[in-house]
Amino acid sequence: MPKSSLRSLLLNGALLISISLPGFAQGGTSQKSPQYLETRWAEINYQLPVSEQEPAFARLANEAKAALQAKPRSAELLTWRGIILSTWAGVKGGPAALDLVKQARDVLEQTISIDPKVLDGLAQANLGCLYYQVPGRPIGFGDKEKAEQLLKQALALNPNGIDQNFFYGDYLFRRGRYTESIEALEKALATPPRPGHEAADNGRRKEAKELLAVVNAEYAELKTH
Repeated sequence: MPKSSLRSLLLNGALLISISLPGFAQGGTSQKSPQYLETRWAEINYQLPVSEQEPAFARLANEAKAALQAKPRSAELLTWRGIILSTWAGVKGGPAALDLVKQARDVLEQTISIDPKVLDGLAQANLGCLYYQVPGRPIGFGDKEKAEQLLKQALALNPNGIDQNFFYGDYLFRRGRYTESIEALEKALATPPRPGHEAADNGRRKEAKELLAVVNAEYAELKTH
């Protein structure tokens, strides 16, 4: 799986989660805004070496927490804090990552309870990602059925969203539902570029192409047996 996709994978105790989001510009006047959190997240995820990402995400998580002290019921800020926590977990890895993804889950659930339509289903998409990739009990809280429900909610809010379709395609692939996965990934690739979101959309499109190639290859091999 490509590193910069919104995904999580618990493999040998290491939780890998990352989420592609738009924009890179930042400024001092916006350091506590959702836009700042979004653009700083993308800068860390796309531009920093892996060795520097963990402390950078830790600092950004603290900035998001500080922003929420002033606006504790801001659904956009909560969404970004959840995203940052889950991505930080992916960089951190190991057992400590599970505590971070549990925090991310709680934050995203709070977000949805405040505003279920915030950012066109981004909270549901990320929460669904956690539920289908985190292990189930007793290790974690993973739940494939709940994941699919959340991913479908995200698609209902933004049926043509590149992220929503990518994550749903990834989920379907992991469930062995190849034809549905191909359809979702092709839909993600057909999404027109969004002004101001070119960097994230280009990255997501690259990931979708890579994943689609894997899905097609596995499906073709399956059909030969």
